[in-house]
This record gives sequence, C-alpha cells and structure tokens, in this order.
Amino acid sequence: MPLFRYSIFCCLFFIITGKLNAQQLTWTQVEPGIWKAVAGKPEAFDLLNAAGAIPYHAGLVQMGNTEFPLPKTEIKVTIIDGKTYLRFPLDRTEQLYGFGLNFQTVHQRGKVLTLHVDNYAGKDDGHTHCPTPFYVSSKGYGVFINCARYIKVYAGTAVRIDSSTPPEIKDRNTDKDWNAHPYSDGVEMLIPAEGAEIYVFGGPTTMDAVRRYNLLNGGGCLPPRWGLGFTQRVQRLTDAAGVAAEADSFAEKGYPLDFIGLEPGWQSKSYPCTYEWDKTRFPDPKGLVQNMLKKDIRINLWINPYVSPEAPVYPLIKPYAASHTVWNGAVVDISIPEARKVFFGELEKNKVDIGVSGYKIDEVDGGDTYLWPDVAIFPSGRSAEQMRQTYGLMMQRYVTGLYRKRNQRTYGLVRASNGGGASFPYVIYNDYYNHQDFITALINSGFAGVLWTPEVRASKTAEEWLRRFQSNVFSPMAMINAWASGTKPWTFPEVAEQVKQMANLRMQMMPYWYSEFAKYHFQGIPPFRAMNLEPGFSDVKMPEKITKKQVNLEENPYEDLSGKEIKDQYMAGENILVAPMFTGQTSRKVILPKGRWYDFYTGKLAGDGEVITVTPGLDKIPVYVKDGGIIPMMPAMLHAPKAGQKVDIEVRYYGEKPGNYKLYDDDGETFNYEKGEYSFRDIKVEKANGKIIGSISDAIAAKPNTVGKVTFKMMTD
Repeated sequence: MPLFRYSIFCCLFFIITGKLNAQQLTWTQVEPGIWKAVAGKPEAFDLLNAAGAIPYHAGLVQMGNTEFPLPKTEIKVTIIDGKTYLRFPLDRTEQLYGFGLNFQTVHQRGKVLTLHVDNYAGKDDGHTHCPTPFYVSSKGYGVFINCARYIKVYAGTAVRIDSSTPPEIKDRNTDKDWNAHPYSDGVEMLIPAEGAEIYVFGGPTTMDAVRRYNLLNGGGCLPPRWGLGFTQRVQRLTDAAGVAAEADSFAEKGYPLDFIGLEPGWQSKSYPCTYEWDKTRFPDPKGLVQNMLKKDIRINLWINPYVSPEAPVYPLIKPYAASHTVWNGAVVDISIPEARKVFFGELEKNKVDIGVSGYKIDEVDGGDTYLWPDVAIFPSGRSAEQMRQTYGLMMQRYVTGLYRKRNQRTYGLVRASNGGGASFPYVIYNDYYNHQDFITALINSGFAGVLWTPEVRASKTAEEWLRRFQSNVFSPMAMINAWASGTKPWTFPEVAEQVKQMANLRMQMMPYWYSEFAKYHFQGIPPFRAMNLEPGFSDVKMPEKITKKQVNLEENPYEDLSGKEIKDQYMAGENILVAPMFTGQTSRKVILPKGRWYDFYTGKLAGDGEVITVTPGLDKIPVYVKDGGIIPMMPAMLHAPKAGQKVDIEVRYYGEKPGNYKLYDDDGETFNYEKGEYSFRDIKVEKANGKIIGSISDAIAAKPNTVGKVTFKMMTD
C-alpha cells in the first residue's frame, strides 16, 4: 500500500475507532451538589473502596444543592486499547488547583503530571506523598477520578486538532510572542484501566467544591484535643529511662508536651520490623506507657509495614505476602481480610491494648529503589500499582479501626495517602526539608484532602530554629522531629524563651484550633488553606512591581492567570492569616484580602485589602485577624485538657464589625460526637461606645460542657 494511502487509512481508522469507543456519560446526582458518571468498566478496587469512605450526608445536605457546573456535552470519554481517555473543558480565564500534595506550585494549569504515590524528590511532577486525582477550578467546580492507578494528567497543555477554541497560529520567525506551549482548552487524563468513576462537584465557589469533596470522603478528621498539643520524638535507641527523662525535662523547663514518639529502636529489630518490644531497652512496656499516661503524656510508635522473617508473627504473615520484599521484609497484602486480622492484630497486641495512643506509619510512599516494584504480585490479585496507590490509605484506615473499636481517638503520622482519606486522623510528613516548600505544601494540603506538618528537625542557627518553630505552631501538628540531631526546644539558649512563648501560644489557641478542626469534619472546610479560597482575595489590587513579575511563559503560559501565585502565606482557620518568615528575611510583603485586618498580637489595624510590607523582628511570625474576628483562647497549659476537664475561655475580639464565632465542644477523646454528643456554642461580640458587649450561648443540657468562666478582651482600641 502506498505511504500516502496508508497514512490516510491510519487516520481514518483512528477517527472511526475513537468514535466507536467514545462513550456518552450519564450523570447521576449522588449527593447535593455532587454528580457521578461511570466510564467503561471501572475496577472494583478503587480509592474510595480502599479508604472505606462514607459520605457525610448531613453536612452535604446543609450545604444545599447547586447546578451542574460544566457543559456535559464537552466532557469526553474514549476507551481504546484497555485505557480510558478523559477530557474536561477549560475556559481561557480559569486557573487550576490541586492534583495532590505539591510542594513548589499552587497554580497547576499548564502542568503535565503523573499522579503516582512516591516520596517527594524536589519536583512537582505528580510523584508525591498524596497524588490525589482531584482538582478544582477558579470558576468554582471540582473533578475527582476514583481510580487506584497511575493517572497521567495534561492540565491545559494538550491541544486537539478539532478544538472549538484553537490557539492562534504564530510564526516563530516573525512573531515575538510565539510560544512553545500554545493555549489549550482542556484538561485531559489517561487512565491505564478500562474505566473509572468520575465525580463532579458544584460550587458556586471554589471553596464549596473543596468542601463537597471532603464531605464525600466522610468529612475531615477531628483529632483528640491532645493531638493538637506538642509532640517530641526521641532518638532512635532511647530506652524507657530516656523516655521518662525526656518527659521530665519538658516539665522541669516548662515546655508543653502531649505525646512522645519512639523511633525504630523500640522494636527488637527494624528494617524489617519485628513489632515486638526490645526487652533490654523496654523491659516493662505497659508500665512505661501507663506511667506516661498518669503524667498526661502519650506514646506514639514508629513502624513501617515490612515484616522481618525473625518476627514472631512472620509464619502467620508469610502466606499473605507479596512476591517481593522491602528491606528483606514481607509486604503484607492488607487488602485481604485474613491478612489484616493477623497484621493489625499484631499492632494491637501489647501496643494499643496497653495504652499506646498512636502510630507513625513510615515508608508507605515510595522510592522505586526500595519499595516493591510494579512487577510484584500480591496474593489478592491486586496489581502492585493499585497497592502502591492505596497502601497508605489502608494502613490509616485499619490502624484507626483499632482505636475506633475502643471508642478512642488517635492522631498520628503517615508518609502516604490518596483520594478518600480526608477523614483519617493522620498528618503527612517526609524527609524533604525546605522551609519555604513546606509552607507551599501546607497551602496545597487544603486542595488535596490531607493534613501536612512543616515539622521542625535540625537547624544550623538559632534564627532558623525559631523561624521553623513559629510556622510549625500554626499547622496541623506541632511536632519536633529532631530525633536524629537530638535538638531540643531549648537547644539554642538565645531563642529558648521565644520558643517557649510560641509553644504556650499553641496551647492557648487550642479552643480555636479544635473548633476549626470540627468545621473540617462537619462542614468540610480545610483548617489550613490557600489564600485563593478566602473571599475577597481576588479583589486585592496588586502593586505594579508585584503583578509585573518575571514569568517564563514558555514553561507555563498560564502562570499569570487568576492573579499572583501565593505560596508563602495562608489562612489558618476562619479568622487568621499567617505569613511565615524564613531564615535571613528581615521583612516581607503580605497580601491582605478585601476588608480590614488587624495585627494578631497588638490588635492594631494592619491594612485594608492591600499589600503591606512588615518587619516583625525575630520574636514574631506575622499573623493577622480579619475585622470582627474572634479568637477563643485558654490559659497556657503543659498538657491538653483531659476528657471533660473545664477550662476558662478568653474571647479575643479584633476590629470594629460585629463578630460571630461558633465554639465547638465535646469530650475531646471519644467518638461520641458521632452520636450527637457535641455542641457549637455561639459567641457574639459587638462594639458600642468604645466598649465591647460579648455573649456566649448557654451550654446544652446532656451535652459535654468543658467551658469554664468566659471573659471578653477587646484587642483593638
């Protein structure tokens, strides 16, 4: 066949085949503002299945309904050669956010990503600890692909020949604005499976779409109160006496501490793990754990899920092991119920059942040189790819289950998660240690349905130690993870007092943090989130020197869409804006959304919908409160309040507008809130004749009441 005819034949064959395999999607509303369509033949084992996610229906009903946000006819599905091709329309003016836990970029339009559970290696290419296949648009909608596969994403980069809004053709010889990456009007995805479930989330705002996604996953996690206190992780081979001494030193020096993390040395052997206490270092584990609990300090244990052949449980595990090992340890197929019974039973025995309060689940994220390879075979028949995308999810799910059956909340750490995991009480961490990128990850966590901690490890200087500590205080977990270096909060004496003040501030703010996490659970509102989700942010007029930044449009032609990319300041709860300082900085710019904002520490007016330059000094991290903002505070304590313990509340009020705030209350430790044993008490404050009039609604009979005396403080003169 002549080459010309063969080429025409191939083109016609592809077009005809594509049309024959194209699928018309049927959209079914599954929850208020959420629609699902089924493309092809989805695999039974998917993200929501692995996570066991159950929608929080009451929260979605409370949000109300909305219109389908996209033109349905422009959402395309084609299935060819066992692969699913998806295409979603993209307007010229919209920006995209999400696609997992990214560390360097908030704007995702113009990216090519492979959503792949992995340890973060310094580049936002989809290989990350939580590659959630969920994105939201600045136009106020979201899309989620419920599939446990490595998904290739072209986020406004691929240009179709039949596009209804094609880019303008430029001549590189003569057009100075020729671009190597022309305009694209679609988000396209390639799924290596014969189908997938597709969810679309309505708005009308971007925040609404994020909320609906979190509520579909069961609502965000609600940690126990003690989880919002401080944690210190001790050196790898610390023994029982060392753990007790660590707790005593915090108490003697007056630094808050709620739980201590034991690293691999608590086990007889690790890498691979035995999951049995080392008898020389911990001759009486139960005695240690119980003595710590008497001091209001809990114990958290490090593990990875790779079972040593020398572990007592190994013979029972081996029949459920994958074909390949990790560090010579068996990889348990925890998708099999019988395997779970053995493996998680081992994590319960002489650990959870003696009072251990949580786990740090390490190395479930990746690193192709040590994790199981994609050629590994699992007894269940699940592919190695599916297991990699879901192993972190399943570890969180089933460890949490050990505590749930005791009606006891936990709070821990994990290296990997994915879509469906928003309700799990775990915070992601890693070994990457760039402070600025840590803050960008904290911002992106709100789009990924996870929590992230900008943990504090080693520091070269006192300034770095304090700066890292300051931002860690305004995060989901206040954690010192300096076990390798042995750095303590007081290691740098020149900033030890400032560190203590920040630690005390974290404890004082616990009523605020706890209330914001309750909103995460009941309303789906991320407690830490991007400025793009804050009302009035897009209305700020940027100075010319900020808007005219250097942009390499050949790398990303959409860099300047929907305003400046803000990746170094964020919202912490309903009323607080945080703008971290980094080592070497003496001043920085802060973008204040529309409306008046006040200095958190002094109550003085900071600005009104504008860009300000601040020079806070070393002692303070710039923090601002919106007009009418209310921050409920409690006295600084060395440990979080016990279950049912009453604490006095000081209501701090900022600005001039009348303020309203919902203060959450429950017992702080159990799941009884799921049975209705909780309350949101209304705090109201208004200003009259230079004084404030404040009130709090009465406690509800038969509901937990941990609120003692309530006082009101006017922060703004």
